[in-house]
Amino acid sequence: MTWSTDSIIPLLAKATREDLAILKVHSHPNGFPQFSTLDDKSDGELFDSVFGWTDSTFPHASAIMLPDEDGTMFGRAILPDGTFQQLDSILVPGDNLHFWTANDIGKLPSFTQRHAQLFGLGTTRKLREMAVAVVGCSGTGSPVIEQLARLGVGRFVLVDPDKVEEKNLNRILNSTHEDAVLGRLKVEVMSRAITEMGFGTEVEIIPEDLATPEAVKKIAECDVIFGCMDGVEGRHRLNRLASFYVLPYFDLGVRLDADGEGGINGAFGVVNYIRPDGTTLNDRGLYTLEQLKSAGLLRTNPKAYREQVEAGYIRGVAVDRPAVISINMQIASTAVNEFLARLHPYRSDDNKNFAMASTSFFHGFTRRDAEESPSGMFFNNIGKGDVYPLLEMPLLSDEGIT
Repeated sequence: MTWSTDSIIPLLAKATREDLAILKVHSHPNGFPQFSTLDDKSDGELFDSVFGWTDSTFPHASAIMLPDEDGTMFGRAILPDGTFQQLDSILVPGDNLHFWTANDIGKLPSFTQRHAQLFGLGTTRKLREMAVAVVGCSGTGSPVIEQLARLGVGRFVLVDPDKVEEKNLNRILNSTHEDAVLGRLKVEVMSRAITEMGFGTEVEIIPEDLATPEAVKKIAECDVIFGCMDGVEGRHRLNRLASFYVLPYFDLGVRLDADGEGGINGAFGVVNYIRPDGTTLNDRGLYTLEQLKSAGLLRTNPKAYREQVEAGYIRGVAVDRPAVISINMQIASTAVNEFLARLHPYRSDDNKNFAMASTSFFHGFTRRDAEESPSGMFFNNIGKGDVYPLLEMPLLSDEGIT
């Protein structure tokens, strides 16, 4: 068996220039479910040349795709000293979420049995092996966490810098008046609730803003992101992160417009599924670049922000909107079900037609929109992974910005 290496020359040049890794993928047409001795020889020779060309100090990788219905993949890292190390998992985030792991977690806990009846044993095992990041642990974040934990997700990374306040108690699941009085962190309350379920779920809490290197690095280690924030900057940053680290991103938004007399003029919710190579939240009109600039100015220079709003140069960034737990929970459930439908495709229609689900609670309907042609805003960032500064944003350098 031979194959031409001509196609790898321009890739090696790019990998050297941009400090990227090389991934080799091939198939075993007979379905042989492991690396062969021929693969060992081929990978050894190829990647010896790759390391010599790129002079990289990090691993490259080799993967095999089998010709079964699921296109099962497994792989290994090739280390600088030429040794092989098995990959723990492989995730391919397209319209469907393809996820394969190398480890057998053994018998599933009994609380997952009824989930397996609907989604299948394989999907239930995947949930147990997955790590999920939830950014924002309040109105929509807390019901997302509750559902995913009871579905059997094995590990959480929870990100939120805020403390529980009395005004939050109407919408944060598992929060108490004592939490508000003592000013407990929202991530601590969520972690406590997951632990008390007794499922053996791993939880890592990040009581930091998303605009910190620690938060970005921990989220990047997960398999799926749920963004449960109102802020324009945070949503833009998560969209950017999903591109750099090739992660699926579910963005949740709820908008209740107050009428100024104790009522509301509108109630809307939306769930966006963002592929790393698809349309962005900006493409879909969830925010404009002007709003992103305004949010940045509010964060860095509140005085200048107020002056420009008063002068009419920029529009104000909305803060402190009404919140209703029943609406938040419905949107959270929509997001979790979108995740499940992509991990275990069961709908009669293709998942590419469900890129955005928007609900008008006033008009009583939910609209589904398909993925459209992307602008390519983040195309140059896809798969870059760790760079300095992180996400190529000065704010995320070790020193940060003032």
